[in-house]
Amino acid sequence: MDPRDETPVATSTVEAIHVAKASRLPMQPKDVVEVEAGKGIVGDRYHGTRHRHVTVQSRETLDEAARVFGRAVPSELTRRNLTIAAGVVPRDPGARIRVGDVLLEAVRVAAPCKLLDDTIGAGAQEALRRRAGTVFRVLEGGTIRVGDPVDLAVERAVGEVSSPAPRPA
Repeated sequence: MDPRDETPVATSTVEAIHVAKASRLPMQPKDVVEVEAGKGIVGDRYHGTRHRHVTVQSRETLDEAARVFGRAVPSELTRRNLTIAAGVVPRDPGARIRVGDVLLEAVRVAAPCKLLDDTIGAGAQEALRRRAGTVFRVLEGGTIRVGDPVDLAVERAVGEVSSPAPRPA
């Protein structure tokens, strides 16, 4: 069977969760995190920001980046919060995914930064270009655990439109 004929993966699972308390601090692995609507992951450096609530990447795209880079790309060094086991993370603004009971809405592509060349190795930033995941805002909060199901194709209700992220209190 030609791989181009395969239906894209619409479901996955959470493979890894990482948070950092402040910019440039190492990402710490977590088994479970609390996520607040309009704010993000409790305890993460971006909690309470306007749009950058949660970042999500896929093991498939990390493996693709590793082939380009020539060695493994550890998920904890990419500075993304969630790594899903399979599938392609939606990148179009307004696209929605559900992670466990948490509803996320895509804001923009997560661009890889120069820091990746320092932490992973020279060339990592380029290898991750177009493969670095997506920035989401949180529409419905809850708990996310490693192993939780991920629905990569959440449909909007009829007539529902994207709205600006609520401002943090």
